[in-house]
Amino acid sequence: MQWRPFLEHKAYQLRRWSIIMPAEAGSGHPTTCLSAADIVAVLFFYAMRYNPANFHDPNNDRFILSKGHASALLYAAWKEVGVLTEDDVLTYRAFDSVLEGHPTFRFSHTEAATGSLGIGLSIGAGMAINARIDKRDYRTYVLMGDSELAEGSVWEAAAVAAHYELSNMIGILDCNRLGQSGQTMQGHNINKYVQMFSAFGWKTFVVDGHDIAELMHVFDQAREVQGQPSIIIAKTLKGYGVDIAENKEGFHGKPFTKDQLADVLSRLERRFTHAASYTSKEVWAPNLPVHTERAVHIAPEKTVLADPAYQLGDMAATRKVYGQALAALGDVNDRVVALDAEVKNSTYADIFEAKHKERFVQCFIAEQNMVSMAVGLALRGKLAYASTFGAFFTRAHDQIRMAAIGQSNIKLVGSHCGVSIGEDGPSQMALEDIAMMRALPESIVLYPSDAVSTYKLVQQSAHYDKGITYLRTTRAATPVIYADDEEFPIGGCKVIKESDHDHVCVVAAGITLFEALKAYDELLLGEKQVRISIIDLYSVKPLDGETLLRVGRASGNKIVTVEDHYYEGGIGEAVTAAVCCSGIKVHRLAVSGLPRSGKPEELLAYHGIDAHAIVARVRDILWS
Repeated sequence: MQWRPFLEHKAYQLRRWSIIMPAEAGSGHPTTCLSAADIVAVLFFYAMRYNPANFHDPNNDRFILSKGHASALLYAAWKEVGVLTEDDVLTYRAFDSVLEGHPTFRFSHTEAATGSLGIGLSIGAGMAINARIDKRDYRTYVLMGDSELAEGSVWEAAAVAAHYELSNMIGILDCNRLGQSGQTMQGHNINKYVQMFSAFGWKTFVVDGHDIAELMHVFDQAREVQGQPSIIIAKTLKGYGVDIAENKEGFHGKPFTKDQLADVLSRLERRFTHAASYTSKEVWAPNLPVHTERAVHIAPEKTVLADPAYQLGDMAATRKVYGQALAALGDVNDRVVALDAEVKNSTYADIFEAKHKERFVQCFIAEQNMVSMAVGLALRGKLAYASTFGAFFTRAHDQIRMAAIGQSNIKLVGSHCGVSIGEDGPSQMALEDIAMMRALPESIVLYPSDAVSTYKLVQQSAHYDKGITYLRTTRAATPVIYADDEEFPIGGCKVIKESDHDHVCVVAAGITLFEALKAYDELLLGEKQVRISIIDLYSVKPLDGETLLRVGRASGNKIVTVEDHYYEGGIGEAVTAAVCCSGIKVHRLAVSGLPRSGKPEELLAYHGIDAHAIVARVRDILWS
């Protein structure tokens, strides 16, 4: 095949559709598509090895559009490949179309949901790590815009990719100089980008991003690099091919109108006369991936663990049991991988590492990158568990939010939650995490109290595939209160104290469950004997509304929630929403104000979430 004229024709076609789609939709980002059209044409029709008829072939090269606002270019490429029709692409951005303004998995050939910038390189690093784990030779290509290089998460990914010598990862920088509202930080200073990536340990290539022959050559070179990731820095012009917008400010996110469309397409055709009139009897065929025999995963339909061997009354920190359960999970399912943010000896992810080193990924103190690397691994079929202090997931909230938009089933585990961590002080205390995770679409939030419930909920989390799982663990050791054969289904709860004469129901989880049990004894032995029912709300989202209503009604229509979390967005609000309009009155105990260093028991008392505070609130409700 005469590659250059063929690829120039494909680039021309990609530009046409990248102009037409936003014009028909009345919105979109055509100029950022025009700058990268030559790059994408060479990638899809020359460089990548993939089977368009089997998008999920595990040997396919992967393409991530990190600059997600160039979605029209992605859809144009799949139209030219033959996956989409002309009718399909003309539905771009319509309510009932799968071709959304930024790529999501409603379009089946989306590799990763993107749109918030600075995330694609991290997802790509996860996919590249997956290829190494699975001993596959596919490559991961990530197309970035130059504006997003201002994001720190890009450099977190760059550092980790170089550390792991991910030669199967190829970044492409569409350096078109212009951002949304003006020139980018470096403009067309290509040498600066070379210095930056070189300093991080990447092999750098510089290319004219509008020269098809140069692009073909540089992609061939990048595939041969060993021992380090590669970055192709392509100098381009935003709006390339349409003279009225080319390399000019003020055209970002502005489609050409339907009235302008004929004139703009005419200008494009005149600019690329030979490409527009290209014809050939040769038929393009994709460069298919090489299939070699690989080890079959130990991946049972339902990952089942034997019951744990904890003894009632034994003391165990739920954070440590997480590590034990995860290691056991890895024994029976080799799709399980663990990612750590350099706190493995606090989260006890090191227990997994000791048994399954080849499936343990140290991401260092870079939580944003860790979360999106977990997304990349999950997209390639792994059960990805990422753990750090619960407080530090707040730093990665955007990555977590984008993972939810991408319907990722990553498992996040936050330790050191609440004021009960003690002397380390407020910077280390996760007090917003339940609110943050509850707000995500299709997420589940689990908060075990003892060893058995933790072990069982880790197993349950492996089965959930509709969205993000968040498991909240406690720093302090707590007593085992459940028998080894107890079950903890997602969406359930445990009624651990109940009688026919309960005055108030106390709902707690994690560390405060044990404060509720102390309060139970104190109230029962008091001068005015009071009985309370106690619910362990181990599944905060979804929660068991039926049981809350039943027990709450039987307990004088009074519920007290107590939690080691801020008032906003926590257990109290979840329970209140579940029983609203039922006649049940909910009284909430939670952390308010700014915590300080101190002993755990001092802090629980100071913030009014210990046993004495529960007793006082119950008595106040009954006798005030």
